[in-house]
Amino acid sequence: MNSGKLEITTPTDREMVMTRVFNAPSTLVFECYTKPELLKRWMTGPDGWTFAICEVDLKVDGKFRFVWRNVRGNDMGMGGVYKEIVAPERLVHTELFDEDWTGGETLTTLILTDQSGKTFMKSTTIYSSKEARDGALGTNMEQGMNASFDRLENLLASLGKD
Repeated sequence: MNSGKLEITTPTDREMVMTRVFNAPSTLVFECYTKPELLKRWMTGPDGWTFAICEVDLKVDGKFRFVWRNVRGNDMGMGGVYKEIVAPERLVHTELFDEDWTGGETLTTLILTDQSGKTFMKSTTIYSSKEARDGALGTNMEQGMNASFDRLENLLASLGKD
């Protein structure tokens, strides 16, 4: 296990895999990934961004819509469709950014595995091409994900006390 550190690997030309361990049960981590009131508290990316729109219709073929806003008022939006939902261990969905800088729709599979009271998170995203994947890796995505996952860890700790 990677002890709360985000690890990003590229096992194939089109895949990006993110892993991290969270100090909480998978049921709680799954809720934080699927409930708008919880998503808004952690998935904001780097400092200076807010979650302006967070809509989730959590069912197979249900849609989601996320829009982040930075301090200058610029928006970054994306949406997708849920393809598979197996609470609290698996969530599969498509993603497409409004300004399509990722080279088309992606497919993301989130797997949450309980391990001795902690959750091992593995998120695999498949891009349309190697160039699209490398383009995404070339952004500040890793910085934003690290910041968000640190917030998620803090949120999980506070929810675990309730």
